[in-house]
Amino acid sequence: MSAQTAQTALNRLLGVEHALIQAPMAGHQGHALAAAVSNAGALGSLPSATFSPQALAAELQALRAQTERPFNLNFFCHPTPQADAAREQRWRQRLSPYADEFGIDLGAVAAGPGRAPFSAALADLVEPFRPPVVSFHFGLPEPALLQRVKAWGAVVLSSATTLDEGLWLQAHGADAVIAQGLEAGGHRGHFLGGDLDVAAQSGTLTLVAGLLRVLHVPVIAAGGIADARAVAAMRALGAAGVQIGTAYLLCPEAQTSAVHRAALKSPQSQRTALTNLFTGRPARGIVNRLMHEQGPMQPDAPAFPLAGAALAPLRAAAEAVGRSDFSPLWAGADAGGCREIGAAELTRALAAGWV
Repeated sequence: MSAQTAQTALNRLLGVEHALIQAPMAGHQGHALAAAVSNAGALGSLPSATFSPQALAAELQALRAQTERPFNLNFFCHPTPQADAAREQRWRQRLSPYADEFGIDLGAVAAGPGRAPFSAALADLVEPFRPPVVSFHFGLPEPALLQRVKAWGAVVLSSATTLDEGLWLQAHGADAVIAQGLEAGGHRGHFLGGDLDVAAQSGTLTLVAGLLRVLHVPVIAAGGIADARAVAAMRALGAAGVQIGTAYLLCPEAQTSAVHRAALKSPQSQRTALTNLFTGRPARGIVNRLMHEQGPMQPDAPAFPLAGAALAPLRAAAEAVGRSDFSPLWAGADAGGCREIGAAELTRALAAGWV
């Protein structure tokens, strides 16, 4: 299949003008960014895994009010972690010097999951909105839930970080596969193999090329794509579309924090690394104090998403004085490509790479 044919097929599948998906960025956006991208002819995404049920319903109502075009709802499919008191204690002991610095009693901070996987309850909430596209991170939901989503008429996407994951997703019902290269910002979507094992994962170019050889569903490139030239490179490789997140972080419609915006605009943005410190799963972000002093990958960090509970008060205290020491500064390897322009203008500029 030619690149043009693949792109046209994906446009038809998603119901969009541009074969471009705005990556869902949990904690950094709401409906405003998704609506702006959808209205510009691409596929806006709403990161639905971190909202409370009430907040998600409000976001969906606002999104429906601001766009009549297709949009994507994204959910997580991670396994519920087993509580490990000894590991949690080691983690809090590791963080205790920072807590002392800010006068925080970590013993008073409750542990908690923070992010729930897709469930029947979430399906009940979402079903009345009939989302045109639903994407998943960390695999796919159980078959009964997946079939329920498909029964709404939704197109189903999910992320693969290896060829084996791409083949698994195709075999288990994904309508298209997002090839998430190592350059991608935010959480790695891997779901086959251990959480700390990223050795089997590859860069975007290699992953896209490999998946194109073995899959018959559309392959969407993600990771290190920050401008029209990178989009054109993925088109030349044969990708049916692209998914882009980091480039949108400086848009006014994004909810990127002040310290995160400052980091993206500084030379610091050129140094990113994979880290499990902030949530317990590997994710790419700009190197900050915690990553530098603890090392980006730490076995003591509790399983995803439990690591974030003890960090939350440290993050809040540091951000209150303008410091990003304990903040997850998610960003892709080409974070320097961020521009402070509106999401619609950025979308059109990126889509020019398909011409």
